[in-house]
Amino acid sequence: MKETLIKVLKREKEPEEEISGKSIGLIIDGPNILRKEFGIKLEDIVEALERLGRIRVAKVVLNQYAPQGLIEAVVNQGLEPVIVAGDTDVRIAIEAMELIYNSDVDVIALATRDADFLPIIQEAKRKGKETIVIGTEPGFSVALQNAADYVIKMVSKVED
Repeated sequence: MKETLIKVLKREKEPEEEISGKSIGLIIDGPNILRKEFGIKLEDIVEALERLGRIRVAKVVLNQYAPQGLIEAVVNQGLEPVIVAGDTDVRIAIEAMELIYNSDVDVIALATRDADFLPIIQEAKRKGKETIVIGTEPGFSVALQNAADYVIKMVSKVED
């Protein structure tokens, strides 16, 4: 049985004290983070964020090759699937920019390991939004982690 361990990292204060009750906008990079080898489940990501605030917008960007079962799992979790023909990175950037300019969202959460999204984190901070990156090893961008206000590291652990 797999259990996912969640670590929330913040340099100065306890994260629960700082952003508790704030509105969170979540974008999940499906092809990057929802891979079988990582064992990360949608409900683990949602649970980690709900400890920190209220999720108001939650989208999972998937490519056209996403299995129907994954799309159904996204819908069953109450998240919005966004299916993209081709590369998902541009759509993730568009969705994130919409959240950055949404006055009802206080915190931008991005579930990805990809350093390509560093400009999104930087723009969100420039516009006064707090930022969370959610990822796992291997390949979780150090630059992305250092740029964000909060880092949630998802660790898959196999139990006996």
